[in-house]
Amino acid sequence: MLKLLLGASVNSEIRMRIAVLGAGYVGLTTASCLAKIGHAVTSHDVDKNKIRALQRGELAIFEPGLDEAIREATAAGRLLFCEDVVSALSDVNVVMLTVGTPAKCDGDIDLSQVEAAARLLAPYLTPAAIVVIKSTVSVGTARRIRELIAEERGALDIAVGSNPEFLREGSALRDFLKPDRIVIGADDRHTAAVLQEVYAPLAASQVPVMVMATPNAELVKHAANALLALKIGFINDVAELCERAGADILEVAAGVGADSRIGTSFLMPGPGYGGSCFPKDTRAFAAAGRRHNAPQPLIEALIERNEVRKSSVAGLIAGMANRAGAKVCILGAAFKKDTDDIRESPAMAIAVELERLGFEVHGHDPKAMANARLAAPSVQWAHDPYEAARGCEIVAIATEWDEYRELDLKRLCAAMAGTLLFDLRNILHPDAVLAAGLDYRGLGRTSRRSHTGPELKSGPPRRTAGHRTVAGAAM
Repeated sequence: MLKLLLGASVNSEIRMRIAVLGAGYVGLTTASCLAKIGHAVTSHDVDKNKIRALQRGELAIFEPGLDEAIREATAAGRLLFCEDVVSALSDVNVVMLTVGTPAKCDGDIDLSQVEAAARLLAPYLTPAAIVVIKSTVSVGTARRIRELIAEERGALDIAVGSNPEFLREGSALRDFLKPDRIVIGADDRHTAAVLQEVYAPLAASQVPVMVMATPNAELVKHAANALLALKIGFINDVAELCERAGADILEVAAGVGADSRIGTSFLMPGPGYGGSCFPKDTRAFAAAGRRHNAPQPLIEALIERNEVRKSSVAGLIAGMANRAGAKVCILGAAFKKDTDDIRESPAMAIAVELERLGFEVHGHDPKAMANARLAAPSVQWAHDPYEAARGCEIVAIATEWDEYRELDLKRLCAAMAGTLLFDLRNILHPDAVLAAGLDYRGLGRTSRRSHTGPELKSGPPRRTAGHRTVAGAAM
């Protein structure tokens, strides 16, 4: 995978020496990819057990290709995991902070880990070194951290830059090595020049590099994610209109996305957005607006609407079941495919809400099962989707895993007690579902039944003799 992304290592010489503080998802991706493009990288984390595990080649997170990238970098001698921060910072040109930035209860960003990392490294830096904040932070953080380091050192001799990450879980390596753009936040020419040198191998492959002041770079990350989340919220609302008006969201979205000013990305309806970025970043963006007396009402409304979306979809499933206590199956636990991350996952929210409403919930996920069991132990997690669907009235596809696109639908039908397949990601063709003897329900599309009789239209749940309800009102 790595060779396909960037070919062989750039050259055998060391370009720069870079320390990455924080060995989480962003830190490990950053460290391994910086090593890939020719830098010598040291990785440090305050959690020594995490560093020791990485020294043994043990990776606690799932990201396609990341384990291979780390093995390749360590084998080439370009990536070293250091328990001791002094060793990690020895003779480095750049220190990148990739520590956690959790949300506060008001949605704003908790910068305590960034501040702690700055205090930790401050005594060991040479004046030529540059500190770069890669973690997602609120506007003004780089300048604040520069002042903090100056207080610790007693001198304003360390520059602090901003280099926001745009890594999507499931495609992080590609996003780092083949990004749409690289954003460099620098408040002086030297910092800008050093960071341009860091990314020179990627710039040589025609990746755009944008240099701007640190507050601008910090706002780019939050504004970009807020806009993408708005597209998701918008298309979900359009999907509701499609259901009520008898239109098909897939055709509507294709027509809208054909406009070059809009594009097709993020125009697929679903049960809401989740994960570690969009929920946190939209709240932080709204909090920044409140803090600076520049409210962001569109984002405030989006945040509320996204939470309503999850519970409303759970209500749809509940309304389609014949009885309280019925078995329902949720396929998917991760917030999106190709990751084991269940943070603010719509799939998990739906499963938990259905349990609260009194249903017996069964579930499956190809990669996130361990995390899902810890978060929702009362859900009956199965080793494959067919076992999860056994005896269930309804099966709902809540995460767009490729495994679910390739389901043996006849086998699924045989395992179920009912016949309703609710495709919350619109990844299956209705005709294939009907041919397998299942009833089809999507989001933003007309429901269809496999047996002889009129198609079910959008509207309130209704009972019929001899079989269970299939129709349900869109949210």
